[in-house]
Amino acid sequence: MYLLSDWTATEDVWRTLKRQKSSPTEQDWPLMATKKAKRTAKMRTPKERKRTRMFLRRLGFSEEGSIDGWILARNWKELKRLGKEDTEFTDKAELRNEEMLRSIAKRATLLKPRADSPIIPPLISSQSKLYSSKNAKASHGKSKKGDPKSKTKSKTGGSSSSVASSTGDDFDSAGADDFEAARARRLVEDENDPSLDVGPNGRPLFTSTPSLSLLTRKDCCSYMKFSEKGFNQVLPEGLPTGMVTEFKESMRPALLVRQSFLDLRDNFRRIVDPPMWSSNAKARKQIVLDGPVSCGKSIALAMLVHWARDEGWLVLYAPRGREWSHGGCFYKNSETGFWDTPIQAENVLKDFLKYNESRLQQLPCQIFDPIRLGEGAGVGFMKGVESMALPEGATLYDLVQMGIKYTHAAVGVVVRLRKELSLVKDVPVLIAIDQYNNWFTFSEYEEPVTVRSCRPIHARELAMVNAFRSMMHEDMMVGAFSHSTAVGKLRLDLPDVPVGARVNMPRYSPDEAATVCHYYVRQRLVRREAFSEESWKKVYYLSNGNGAEMRWLLPLMR
Repeated sequence: MYLLSDWTATEDVWRTLKRQKSSPTEQDWPLMATKKAKRTAKMRTPKERKRTRMFLRRLGFSEEGSIDGWILARNWKELKRLGKEDTEFTDKAELRNEEMLRSIAKRATLLKPRADSPIIPPLISSQSKLYSSKNAKASHGKSKKGDPKSKTKSKTGGSSSSVASSTGDDFDSAGADDFEAARARRLVEDENDPSLDVGPNGRPLFTSTPSLSLLTRKDCCSYMKFSEKGFNQVLPEGLPTGMVTEFKESMRPALLVRQSFLDLRDNFRRIVDPPMWSSNAKARKQIVLDGPVSCGKSIALAMLVHWARDEGWLVLYAPRGREWSHGGCFYKNSETGFWDTPIQAENVLKDFLKYNESRLQQLPCQIFDPIRLGEGAGVGFMKGVESMALPEGATLYDLVQMGIKYTHAAVGVVVRLRKELSLVKDVPVLIAIDQYNNWFTFSEYEEPVTVRSCRPIHARELAMVNAFRSMMHEDMMVGAFSHSTAVGKLRLDLPDVPVGARVNMPRYSPDEAATVCHYYVRQRLVRREAFSEESWKKVYYLSNGNGAEMRWLLPLMR
């Protein structure tokens, strides 16, 4: 934003010209503006004087003065709008000022650009100078994308940089969209060539195992193909961000089979179906997945949910646990002392019903106490009704439908559902919570304490979080930390979490990294002639096994 002192320089020019009753020349405008800036700079602090000099440079003023940069770098309508925010002018003065600048602009377009006063290229939009640097880059990129001249430049530049590559004609496209389309077309053609599906040391790059339950240690360090449609059907609540990015960048719904996932799967398999032989490893019903950023915690949790649902389990999966404590409405329930979030409760019930509808219709309710009603989302309390009873013979499906239909009962239904899941014995029940670490810090909500202060509300004070956060029970539950939400480092001994429940997920091992790099070569993220063992090892040690960083660095191989 412009300072008031910057705008007064423009105002002073108009007032001076008005007193002289003469039209401005090319030399008058920058000279007067510079004099005004120098005169007011004597009364400013060093920071303000520096701002003034930067302001004059942005306008294109040199020592001799030139108005060409001013005409091309500033949109008069935007400048007038900003000026109105700082000072008020009369309508008559504004019209004269605008007419004056328009006449100057017409004459400036007829002048040739001077060597000592470079003109800003017309491709740069005027609005890019009125916002932050991020917005400027975005608008500049959009303008270049729509400009046919910029397309031809990128086309020639891209072709010159990839003459020696086998995929050189991919880079001869007009932009990123054309390159991705050419890459997708070539990947379809590569499906008919099985000789490309070779991993490190000549091993198969893809496993032939049809399901997650049949995977063994022999399938480690190989990719398993999935159907994107099938993934969305099994996980209708949504996929983790890392998985979506992986599918988009590699253009194939395939995931790496890791030993850490097999250990996690076998742990819960031993609980439901104990082996006939004695095992040294003790099965744990409650696990918290921890580890460094981009080590695969969320993907491992999603694969575990996929496997459990394939086995016929009843799974409550929350891929975005942070939303339980952020956004929506929140009300203080005077009876329970907790804070109700009815919008989040309704969303959780809808997600739980997407995949488990048929299973819930077969499970009867075990608790028939009336459900206490709270405030609805934006509608307050229900008049004359304090509780709602379930009919005899109601199922868990009827319970969930009650919370979806009546917003006043949504939070109470979620709390009751947690108790009902603990009583289910006909089918294995698993509770899987991603972004679990957000439940051990403060929420987005605040409680007014005085007229001028508010108290932040901790996540444990929310009724839904309080019902699901604790792991001090005999139910199977998995929580995955998500460090991308910037929660911060939590202490080792978390409240309501058993000792030893925390499991650190490792980053890629050298063998896993080798398979990942060969897979990206297969998916044409890396040029085959630029790929070598020395190169991928450099990327591996540079990224320290971080999967997201490796995917970003590998295309830079030359």
